Amino acid sequence: MEFNLPSFELMSSIPLSSGTESGQQRFETILSQTRFEGLKAIFERLGADRQALFAAIWSADTYEQLLAKLGLKLVLTRQIHVQDCYTRVGREGGIKAVLPYHDIPTQSSLPTLVNFDASLTTTPKAVAFFEALLGELKKELHAQPPTSH
Repeated sequence: MEFNLPSFELMSSIPLSSGTESGQQRFETILSQTRFEGLKAIFERLGADRQALFAAIWSADTYEQLLAKLGLKLVLTRQIHVQDCYTRVGREGGIKAVLPYHDIPTQSSLPTLVNFDASLTTTPKAVAFFEALLGELKKELHAQPPTSH
């Protein structure tokens, strides 16, 4: 796996939370928080190596850039009929996974389709939502952890 120099420089400046917890471990801990469950579900379905994902998150400014760094194309559509998509899961239908995420606080349906052709299909509303979550994730990764006394 190849990393370009800017990604490496960003990775070397990742704050460690404490003692022996690495930036990668901190990432996994933060990603496991309930508010990031939709983003985590997408990441898990992408099948990307966790270190590559971690590096891509650090070097991407947008959700679309993140996907591109992972070798995926973002395809936008106005609406996704989740039930119809389940009938197209498989090589013939072109859909690898249907992620029917529903954000309860905003009462928003934000589905994402992971396709066999190395693309993700989603709506502009879902992109905006997950881009904001990605920003929160990066902000939290950059935050210095509280010091214990």
